[in-house]
Parts: sequence; C-alpha cells; structure tokens
Amino acid sequence: MNFDAKDFRRALGKFATGVTIVTTRDQNGEDLGMTASSFNSVSIDPALILWSIDKNNYGADTFRTAEFFAINVLNDSQVELSNRFARRGEDKFSGITIGRGKGDIALIDGAAAQFECRTWNVYEGGDHYIIVGEVLNYHYAENVNSLVFHNGRYAVSDMHPTMKNSDSSRITDGGLLNDYMLFLLRQALSAYCDHFYPKLQAFNITAEEWRVLTLLTDKAPLDAQSIGQRVFQPPQELSDTLDWLKEKALINENSQGLVSLTDKGQEQAQKLLNMAFEHEKSALSGLSNEQVDALRSGLKTLIQSVG
Repeated sequence: MNFDAKDFRRALGKFATGVTIVTTRDQNGEDLGMTASSFNSVSIDPALILWSIDKNNYGADTFRTAEFFAINVLNDSQVELSNRFARRGEDKFSGITIGRGKGDIALIDGAAAQFECRTWNVYEGGDHYIIVGEVLNYHYAENVNSLVFHNGRYAVSDMHPTMKNSDSSRITDGGLLNDYMLFLLRQALSAYCDHFYPKLQAFNITAEEWRVLTLLTDKAPLDAQSIGQRVFQPPQELSDTLDWLKEKALINENSQGLVSLTDKGQEQAQKLLNMAFEHEKSALSGLSNEQVDALRSGLKTLIQSVG
C-alpha cells in the first residue's frame, strides 16, 4: 500500500519513544551528530543495540561506514539540543560541552545515558539503513528523567498516576501523595486533557494542530522555529503539522517563512477557543469565582517561581 507519509508518521507517533543524539566522526575527523528516536535494544549477550537513518540524510553514508558511534539518550531538559541536532546548516557542536568515548566519538554532556558502540552490522531497511552496534561501554545518570517523544511533540517521562495512588504508597488515611502539589497538578492535567482532547475530533483537528492554531490567534506571524518552541514540537513533526494545516487552508506561509492564519483559520481557531472556554467553564463549575481566581493566580505565581 502507498501510505501518506505525514499520516503514517502521525500513526507511528502514537508509540512513545525516547530521544537520542547519535554521534560519530567523518573521514576528516570532524564530529557528526543527528537527533534520532529509532534507538532500540537488540541483545544482552552480546550487548547489541540498533537505530536507523534515512538514506537521504546528509550523514547517512558516514554513519553507514563509521567504525564507531555513540548513542546519547537526552534528559528532559535537553529539548533545544534535540532541535539543534535535528536541523541542518549550523555547527551543531558549537558551544556545547562534550566528552570523548571509544574511537574519540563525541559524548553529549548531561545525557541521561550514553552507549559507546562499534558498528556490528548494517542492514537495508527500505528507505533507511538499520545500523546495529555492539556496546563497548555505557554510562547513565541516576534520578534523571529522559526526554520523550509522543503524539508529535516532546513530553516527559513520569510514573503513571494510578501507580502513585496505590495503597502501598499511602502513609496517612488521607494519603500523603494526595496532598503533594506535583501529584495533584499531574492528576489534574491528565484528567483535564483526557476530557478535552476528544472534543477536538468534532472539528477534524488534532491536538498538535490545535496548539498551532490557538497560538497564532493572538500572535503576529511566526516562523516555524518560534512555533516549534512554543508548541513543543520537533522540526520534522512540526513541518508535517503545518503541511496538514495548509492542506486544510487554515494557515498561510509567506516568502519569508512566516506563518499566519487564513480567514478560514481565524474562524476555525475562534470556534476552537469558544469550545475550550466552554469546556473550562464546565470543568471549573464546582469552584467558586474566588477559588477560580485564586487557582489562576497561584498557578501563574508557581510557574514564575520555578520556571
């Protein structure tokens, strides 16, 4: 079957993955790196891992023939590094701290885990090369969360709320976690999103498209990089989202690469906002006006104090 590439990637995005930067050196000894989420384990004995690279990628031949490479699993604060190594046309290693591993390969400082590998085999995989590496050395950081990619956007890993709410974790009758702010915020966000996002289906809009449309309602035209930073989407996935919105005639992109809403997009975005505000009103109906005001004010203050 011939799949629509953007739609197929969207389906694949339902499977949550980690985010890595794969590094190696070219024939001239120059560092080369790229963002990849196709990393996976293969074998424990021998210790083998794999990842894949698009044959049209500028570094495909270098990675295919390299003797050594390293997998750097990013921590959840390294979004900008992920975006940097996903883009072309810049010195990706400029200004960042690196170490050196087997074969003098660059190791990204602060990564949640690192795997230093010797290329074990390379397989044909359609429009990708599947590169299997033998792990020669590895490192990892304790108590560090990894960056996650899911549903076309960056996310963070955390224990599932139902696991946190098990009887074994309760210390008092009320439950210690039930009064812990982070737990309450996570539970509230999860419940709110689970109830809100299905409502977007009536508008034939995805959560990724919703974020872009509503962002552009009260902003001047923005370039793709600025949009991606605000909606937490990597470059390739954001490009797909923008393409979908163009096909729906909801956005325009001018010759300078600035994106804005069309008249149809403005109308759709306003409908979405009206729906969102009605949903919010319903969700907060159990609170008094004073409690709602206090909640908004408290959350804004919390964001500023820990941001």
